[in-house]
Amino acid sequence: MSTLFTKIIDGDLPGRFVWSDDRAVGFLSINPLGPGHTLVVPREEVDHWVDADPELMRHLTAVAQTIGQAVSTVWQPPRVGLIVAGFEVPHLHVHVFPAWDMRAFDFATAAKSVDGAEQDGHAEKLRSALQQAGHGEHVPAA
Repeated sequence: MSTLFTKIIDGDLPGRFVWSDDRAVGFLSINPLGPGHTLVVPREEVDHWVDADPELMRHLTAVAQTIGQAVSTVWQPPRVGLIVAGFEVPHLHVHVFPAWDMRAFDFATAAKSVDGAEQDGHAEKLRSALQQAGHGEHVPAA
């Protein structure tokens, strides 16, 4: 059975994509810890990060870092958070989000609902920053 994330990757469920390559995608979280909170997800269904091929983890980390640089450019937080938790969906995913303090790392503070137009704007800002940074070949159209 495919995971919720596989359904998003396959287009069976909607997602606000900011990154796409042959091994991974990046799309905005529906319960963000902050503006531009992106999930970096492998196309391959891997449940636990410790079970992932090391090369896949290197790739996910590189994509997360690239998206993190875009988050930093757009929102200019003092830090960009990176978390691998994995309890929400049994499909490996890396959370990348702006962090102004340690409360930003607490999933209890995540938004319970989001404004679609605002999320669209966040996705567009990230896509633009990624394109300007030279990653246009991995930036999907809105």
